Amino acid sequence: MEANTQWPFAPVGAPEAPRPEPEPVFEPHPQGPEPASERRREGPIRRRLSASGAAIVAVLAKFKAILVLLPKLKLLASTGTVLVSLAAYALLWGWPFAAGFIALLFVHEMGHVIALRREGIKASAPMFVPFLGAVIAARSLGDNAVAEARVGLAGPILGSIGAAACIVVWHATGNDLWRALAFTGFFLNLFNLLPVVPLDGGRAMAAMAPWMWFVGFAAMIPLAIIFPNPIILLILVFAGFETYKRWQQRRSGGYAQEAYYRVRPLDRALVAAVYLSLVALLVVGMHATLVARTIS
Repeated sequence: MEANTQWPFAPVGAPEAPRPEPEPVFEPHPQGPEPASERRREGPIRRRLSASGAAIVAVLAKFKAILVLLPKLKLLASTGTVLVSLAAYALLWGWPFAAGFIALLFVHEMGHVIALRREGIKASAPMFVPFLGAVIAARSLGDNAVAEARVGLAGPILGSIGAAACIVVWHATGNDLWRALAFTGFFLNLFNLLPVVPLDGGRAMAAMAPWMWFVGFAAMIPLAIIFPNPIILLILVFAGFETYKRWQQRRSGGYAQEAYYRVRPLDRALVAAVYLSLVALLVVGMHATLVARTIS
């Protein structure tokens, strides 16, 4: 039994035992109102801290909202590039052809996106750049040169199928717009197969014969002279930097680079067969949809 326990009844006539004084209790945070002097001294500080805390909470809330909306913002950005490119191409070729042209670019880029996802790599939605085509963003193109070749060739494969579909629509409707779109699609995919990085053909050469990068780069120099074009010049500049960088990496990369470019003969033969077949089919497709120009 504790010493300070109180009995409910005391003996009659006996003096009441003195009750011990309660010990003072010190509370770190008093429940009652603070003295005016304390409020005057700490009020401004607390108000500043409260305002700062509220601002931080508001910023964090907005940041969280941005994170939640980030996928939608990316989609809006991609959609915005589509609209800008559509307006730019429509100024030159009109709305119907511009829409079909962007659709062909989208199909081509989705070939890369599908191939990257098959390799287990996330890829962004296609972003369109007026008069330069479209691009996608990814952390890599695969774990080795064969995977890079698959990703590179997937674009022209699906893009060629899209262009061939335009031929079917052309024969079904008789509208020469679809014939022009088919020819343009075949040409774009054939151009992308030039054996120089960063074009798709250069990606395929990573698994076939990387030394062909120099052949492709050399072939683009007279092309840029004969057909002076800002796009070709820009590709030539990028190709020069990329070819030099890759060659330096191969020379000084050690075991990692050696493993990256180690390709089985069967894989090399398959990549070569797909590449050469695509080139041949695209040339045939261009010839079948070519509109001869007559000078009157």
